Amino acid sequence: MARRAEQVGGPPGRVLGGAVALGLAALILGTLGAVAWRAAWGAQADGAGGPLLGPADWAALRFTLVQAGASALISVALAVPVARALARRRFPGRRALIALMGAPFILPVIVAVLGLLSVFGRGGIVNAALAALGLPAFSIYGLQGVLIGNVFFNLPLATRLILQGWQAIPAERFRLAAALDFSSAEVAKQIEWPMLREVAPGAALAIFLICLTSFPIALTLGGGPRSTTLELAIYQAFRFDFDLGRAAVLAALQFAVSGVAALIALRLALPQASAAGLDRAVERWDARSPLLRTLDTATIALAALFLILPLAVILAQGLPTLTHLPGIVWTSALTSLCVALGSAVIAAGAALALALAITGSRRPRLFEGAGMLPLAASPLVLGTGLFLIVNPWIDPAALALPVTALVNALLALPFGLRALVPALREIEAAHGRLADALSLTGFARLRLLILPRLRGPMGFTLGLSAALSMGDLGVITLFAAPGEGTLPLQLYRLMGAYRMNEAAGAALLLLVLSFGLFWLFDRGGRADADA
Repeated sequence: MARRAEQVGGPPGRVLGGAVALGLAALILGTLGAVAWRAAWGAQADGAGGPLLGPADWAALRFTLVQAGASALISVALAVPVARALARRRFPGRRALIALMGAPFILPVIVAVLGLLSVFGRGGIVNAALAALGLPAFSIYGLQGVLIGNVFFNLPLATRLILQGWQAIPAERFRLAAALDFSSAEVAKQIEWPMLREVAPGAALAIFLICLTSFPIALTLGGGPRSTTLELAIYQAFRFDFDLGRAAVLAALQFAVSGVAALIALRLALPQASAAGLDRAVERWDARSPLLRTLDTATIALAALFLILPLAVILAQGLPTLTHLPGIVWTSALTSLCVALGSAVIAAGAALALALAITGSRRPRLFEGAGMLPLAASPLVLGTGLFLIVNPWIDPAALALPVTALVNALLALPFGLRALVPALREIEAAHGRLADALSLTGFARLRLLILPRLRGPMGFTLGLSAALSMGDLGVITLFAAPGEGTLPLQLYRLMGAYRMNEAAGAALLLLVLSFGLFWLFDRGGRADADA
């Protein structure tokens, strides 16, 4: 088996994978090193002038931790009844609704924010209803707005994770509970609560890590100094003060917080509940009462409304202005397409090289560790380090698009590996012996055996990378010159200028392009996959 494993990648695969791994280590550790060096240099320069971190920086750290923790708790708390209702009800469109919960992962954040503003903003649906009832208006800016944005993106993720736990409970346990005449409360205590005790902490920790780097949400919904995250403080130090030393210190602090949180998650995250069963269809005799049916129906309807309404408002507001958008929006859209395609090619190529090395090496953990390195730093931290590296020699604005494509590719790389490595191992298990007997090795093995059977995972990797890059509003905010940039940045500028009708049209265009790229690549990878 070891010999066959080496044949998957062979010398070319190991060489390419090694080159990608070294490049990743140099790029990520180099940028982090630049941040650390500048932070240390700034500390020495400011040593006589005051503390390294001021009150505003500590406030940003506190707000970052508070909003991430509260977002994780609220998302999981709301996801439990939604997942429970989906687990014990069958209705037309259930699979489509569950599939829809995966959409926010590739949904451009700035589009969702505009939709949330249309629902919860000053002139939105919620405030119109409150005014009609004579109640005070609701402000979406500040901590409450950041929490709404984070919950919008992470409630579907928490629901999917917890629903997997419910689906892993064997049907025989519910049949035994029915035989013992358990009530709904007793089923929850004896069967469902032990599963939640294992699944919910891991889901909460994952969402906490995601919310530590929710820069676009904090940028648009933060609402002032009291609602500033560390990443937003980095952006302000760059764009408004051009204080590179303070930006480096904040970036180092952001990296330290994310790293500690990741280590805690690895130490404390519990495995999902699982048990053996006979794979029978689950029947919930304990949930047949009219009251529970009504509660489950209302829970599912409210969750679906919360997820669908902002996008429906964008669709309704954006369609009339889609054909009347200013020229700069279309130029920015073309720019974003070029960046997204470049990022997708880089991410897919690097993921393939690393996957070949992982499956063809006797020490795969080295390559796996290199592929997971991008998770250690947020886009703003990487952008800060790259800015510090290139700034003395080259105008950073001239490298805005290549750097954006590169950083977006790095962030999509771990997800590409998750798709390619299992597929490669399955190919080797099914066809490895025959390929060895035919002496099919190296690039010939890659061209004739592996690539034709990797069309599906490669299409998914390309589509996911392109969609994530298309909707990203991160590092481009540090490098782009005024009047230039990608479509998400142009959409943010339209929102800042209160040109909301044009912003809705640009948001709809961005939404169509993001999902269109994902569908095009994913569909192309699956087409004729069995041929």
